Amino acid sequence: MSKINEINKINEIEGKQLIVINGRKWQCDDLPATIHAAGKGCLLLQEPEPRALLVQPVEQEEIVARKGLLEEVSAIAAAVSMPLAVAFLAVEDWNHQLSPWQAPAVFGKQDFGAGAEEMLKSIEAILPALKSHCALAEDAPVVLGGYSLAALFSLWSAYESTSFDAIAAASPSVWFPGWLDYAKAHEPKAGIIYLSLGDREDKTRNPVMRTVSTCIKEQHALLQEAGIKTTLTWNPGNHFQHPEQRCAKGFTWCLEQLFR
Repeated sequence: MSKINEINKINEIEGKQLIVINGRKWQCDDLPATIHAAGKGCLLLQEPEPRALLVQPVEQEEIVARKGLLEEVSAIAAAVSMPLAVAFLAVEDWNHQLSPWQAPAVFGKQDFGAGAEEMLKSIEAILPALKSHCALAEDAPVVLGGYSLAALFSLWSAYESTSFDAIAAASPSVWFPGWLDYAKAHEPKAGIIYLSLGDREDKTRNPVMRTVSTCIKEQHALLQEAGIKTTLTWNPGNHFQHPEQRCAKGFTWCLEQLFR
């Protein structure tokens, strides 16, 4: 993983929080006023004259810690040369805000809510403010992505919205009750969709979650049948290994397809 350095001298001189990632300068903003006013916590990293916007829902704790998110951006920056803007959006109630419909708990005690529709609307509402803040062109491509339930939310958004040019779904929760029935009954609106899964994610005692490999293969086949530009990447390990690198691979692949 490339070393990430804070640049204090530039902070003092320019009055901005800047970091260097893989030799590239990024402006780093916590909760820009335009975004915060829309009610959505955000960690925004941007380069000068970005050509694309990456959007990823993450847990609030990840934004506070930052390290893993910066490692993810570092991996993306190492793989693509184009300037980018990356917005990490805070999710306060993971199982509620990212679930497309209500479902009983599969692990733990918390049931899944039905907050995805509201979450999607809030993201769509702040996209113009994000693009304006980053000086992105109005037609600059937007890639929505995430990990686990955030990946399922991103995949669901591909079927529900025309706001996203590509989707990076890393280890999506395609075992979610009723998901494949939904996917079979709907057509994706995003033309580029990345899927990945760990090759040991189905090695679990949980009877629902151990269907994930079969489900992801079926999801991939549905996308192929729909004429979507898609790929399915198998990563070594279980669900809890290297989420930042897995997300970075997904965003990188999407960018490569968009800017061929």
